[in-house]
Amino acid sequence: MYTDDDFDPADERDDGPRYVDVATLEGWQIPTALQGMTLFRDPYLSMQAQNLAIVDHFLNGLEQHVMRRLFEEDRTPIDDAMFLNAQSQMWIFAAYELMRTWRQRAKEMVKWHENGGLQMKLEALEVDQGFIHDGNIRRAAMVREVIADPSIVQSLRNDLKRTHILFARMEYLRISLAKHEVPGKAKSLAISPGYGRINQWCGALDYELGNGKYVMGYINRRDIADDIRAIPDLDVPTDDDLASFDEYMKGPPL
Repeated sequence: MYTDDDFDPADERDDGPRYVDVATLEGWQIPTALQGMTLFRDPYLSMQAQNLAIVDHFLNGLEQHVMRRLFEEDRTPIDDAMFLNAQSQMWIFAAYELMRTWRQRAKEMVKWHENGGLQMKLEALEVDQGFIHDGNIRRAAMVREVIADPSIVQSLRNDLKRTHILFARMEYLRISLAKHEVPGKAKSLAISPGYGRINQWCGALDYELGNGKYVMGYINRRDIADDIRAIPDLDVPTDDDLASFDEYMKGPPL
């Protein structure tokens, strides 16, 4: 069961802060984690994963700088905090879109397998259009791979489950930041979209995950980056685990 403790806004655990020293983070961790997901092997998806890692490195330094200024000056460094807020939101949007793109492709492949449409999709991708369409060629190669080895479908299902909670939190935050709405409640306005408080342990900006009345927890850009880095070590959650999480994210009735 998911409870408030799973989204504790306090950034300290029994064994200390939950964030490792940024000096120990490696630039290859985010691309490696993403490229390890089933059928992520696309040069343009990989390019986006590299972009996330490059900007993550920059933002780690900026977050540390903002945190130091907060403690040294005993006030919010408005200039740097505004720049950090802008850059953090852009990174979150980019990370969300990359994960959304892969998850959509993975779900499509599972659906084509389940409804017997893989061969039909392959034929559609291989139709001669009078020019070389590299995107269709890459997708056709993946379809052929799944046709030849149907066990890939289960790997896709597992990776979709592994990334379900991460993506749901990213999507929830993205809707608040970009649309100023409460996810799942199109006519319900977010209370403070884009407002973030400087996290005392890592310097990233903590944003609310709220349903229009209640706050279910907080999340920041560093949380998302660390969750991406952790994908290879995640166990596959059960359907009950995911259902419990989804129910929790709906929040108490308004």
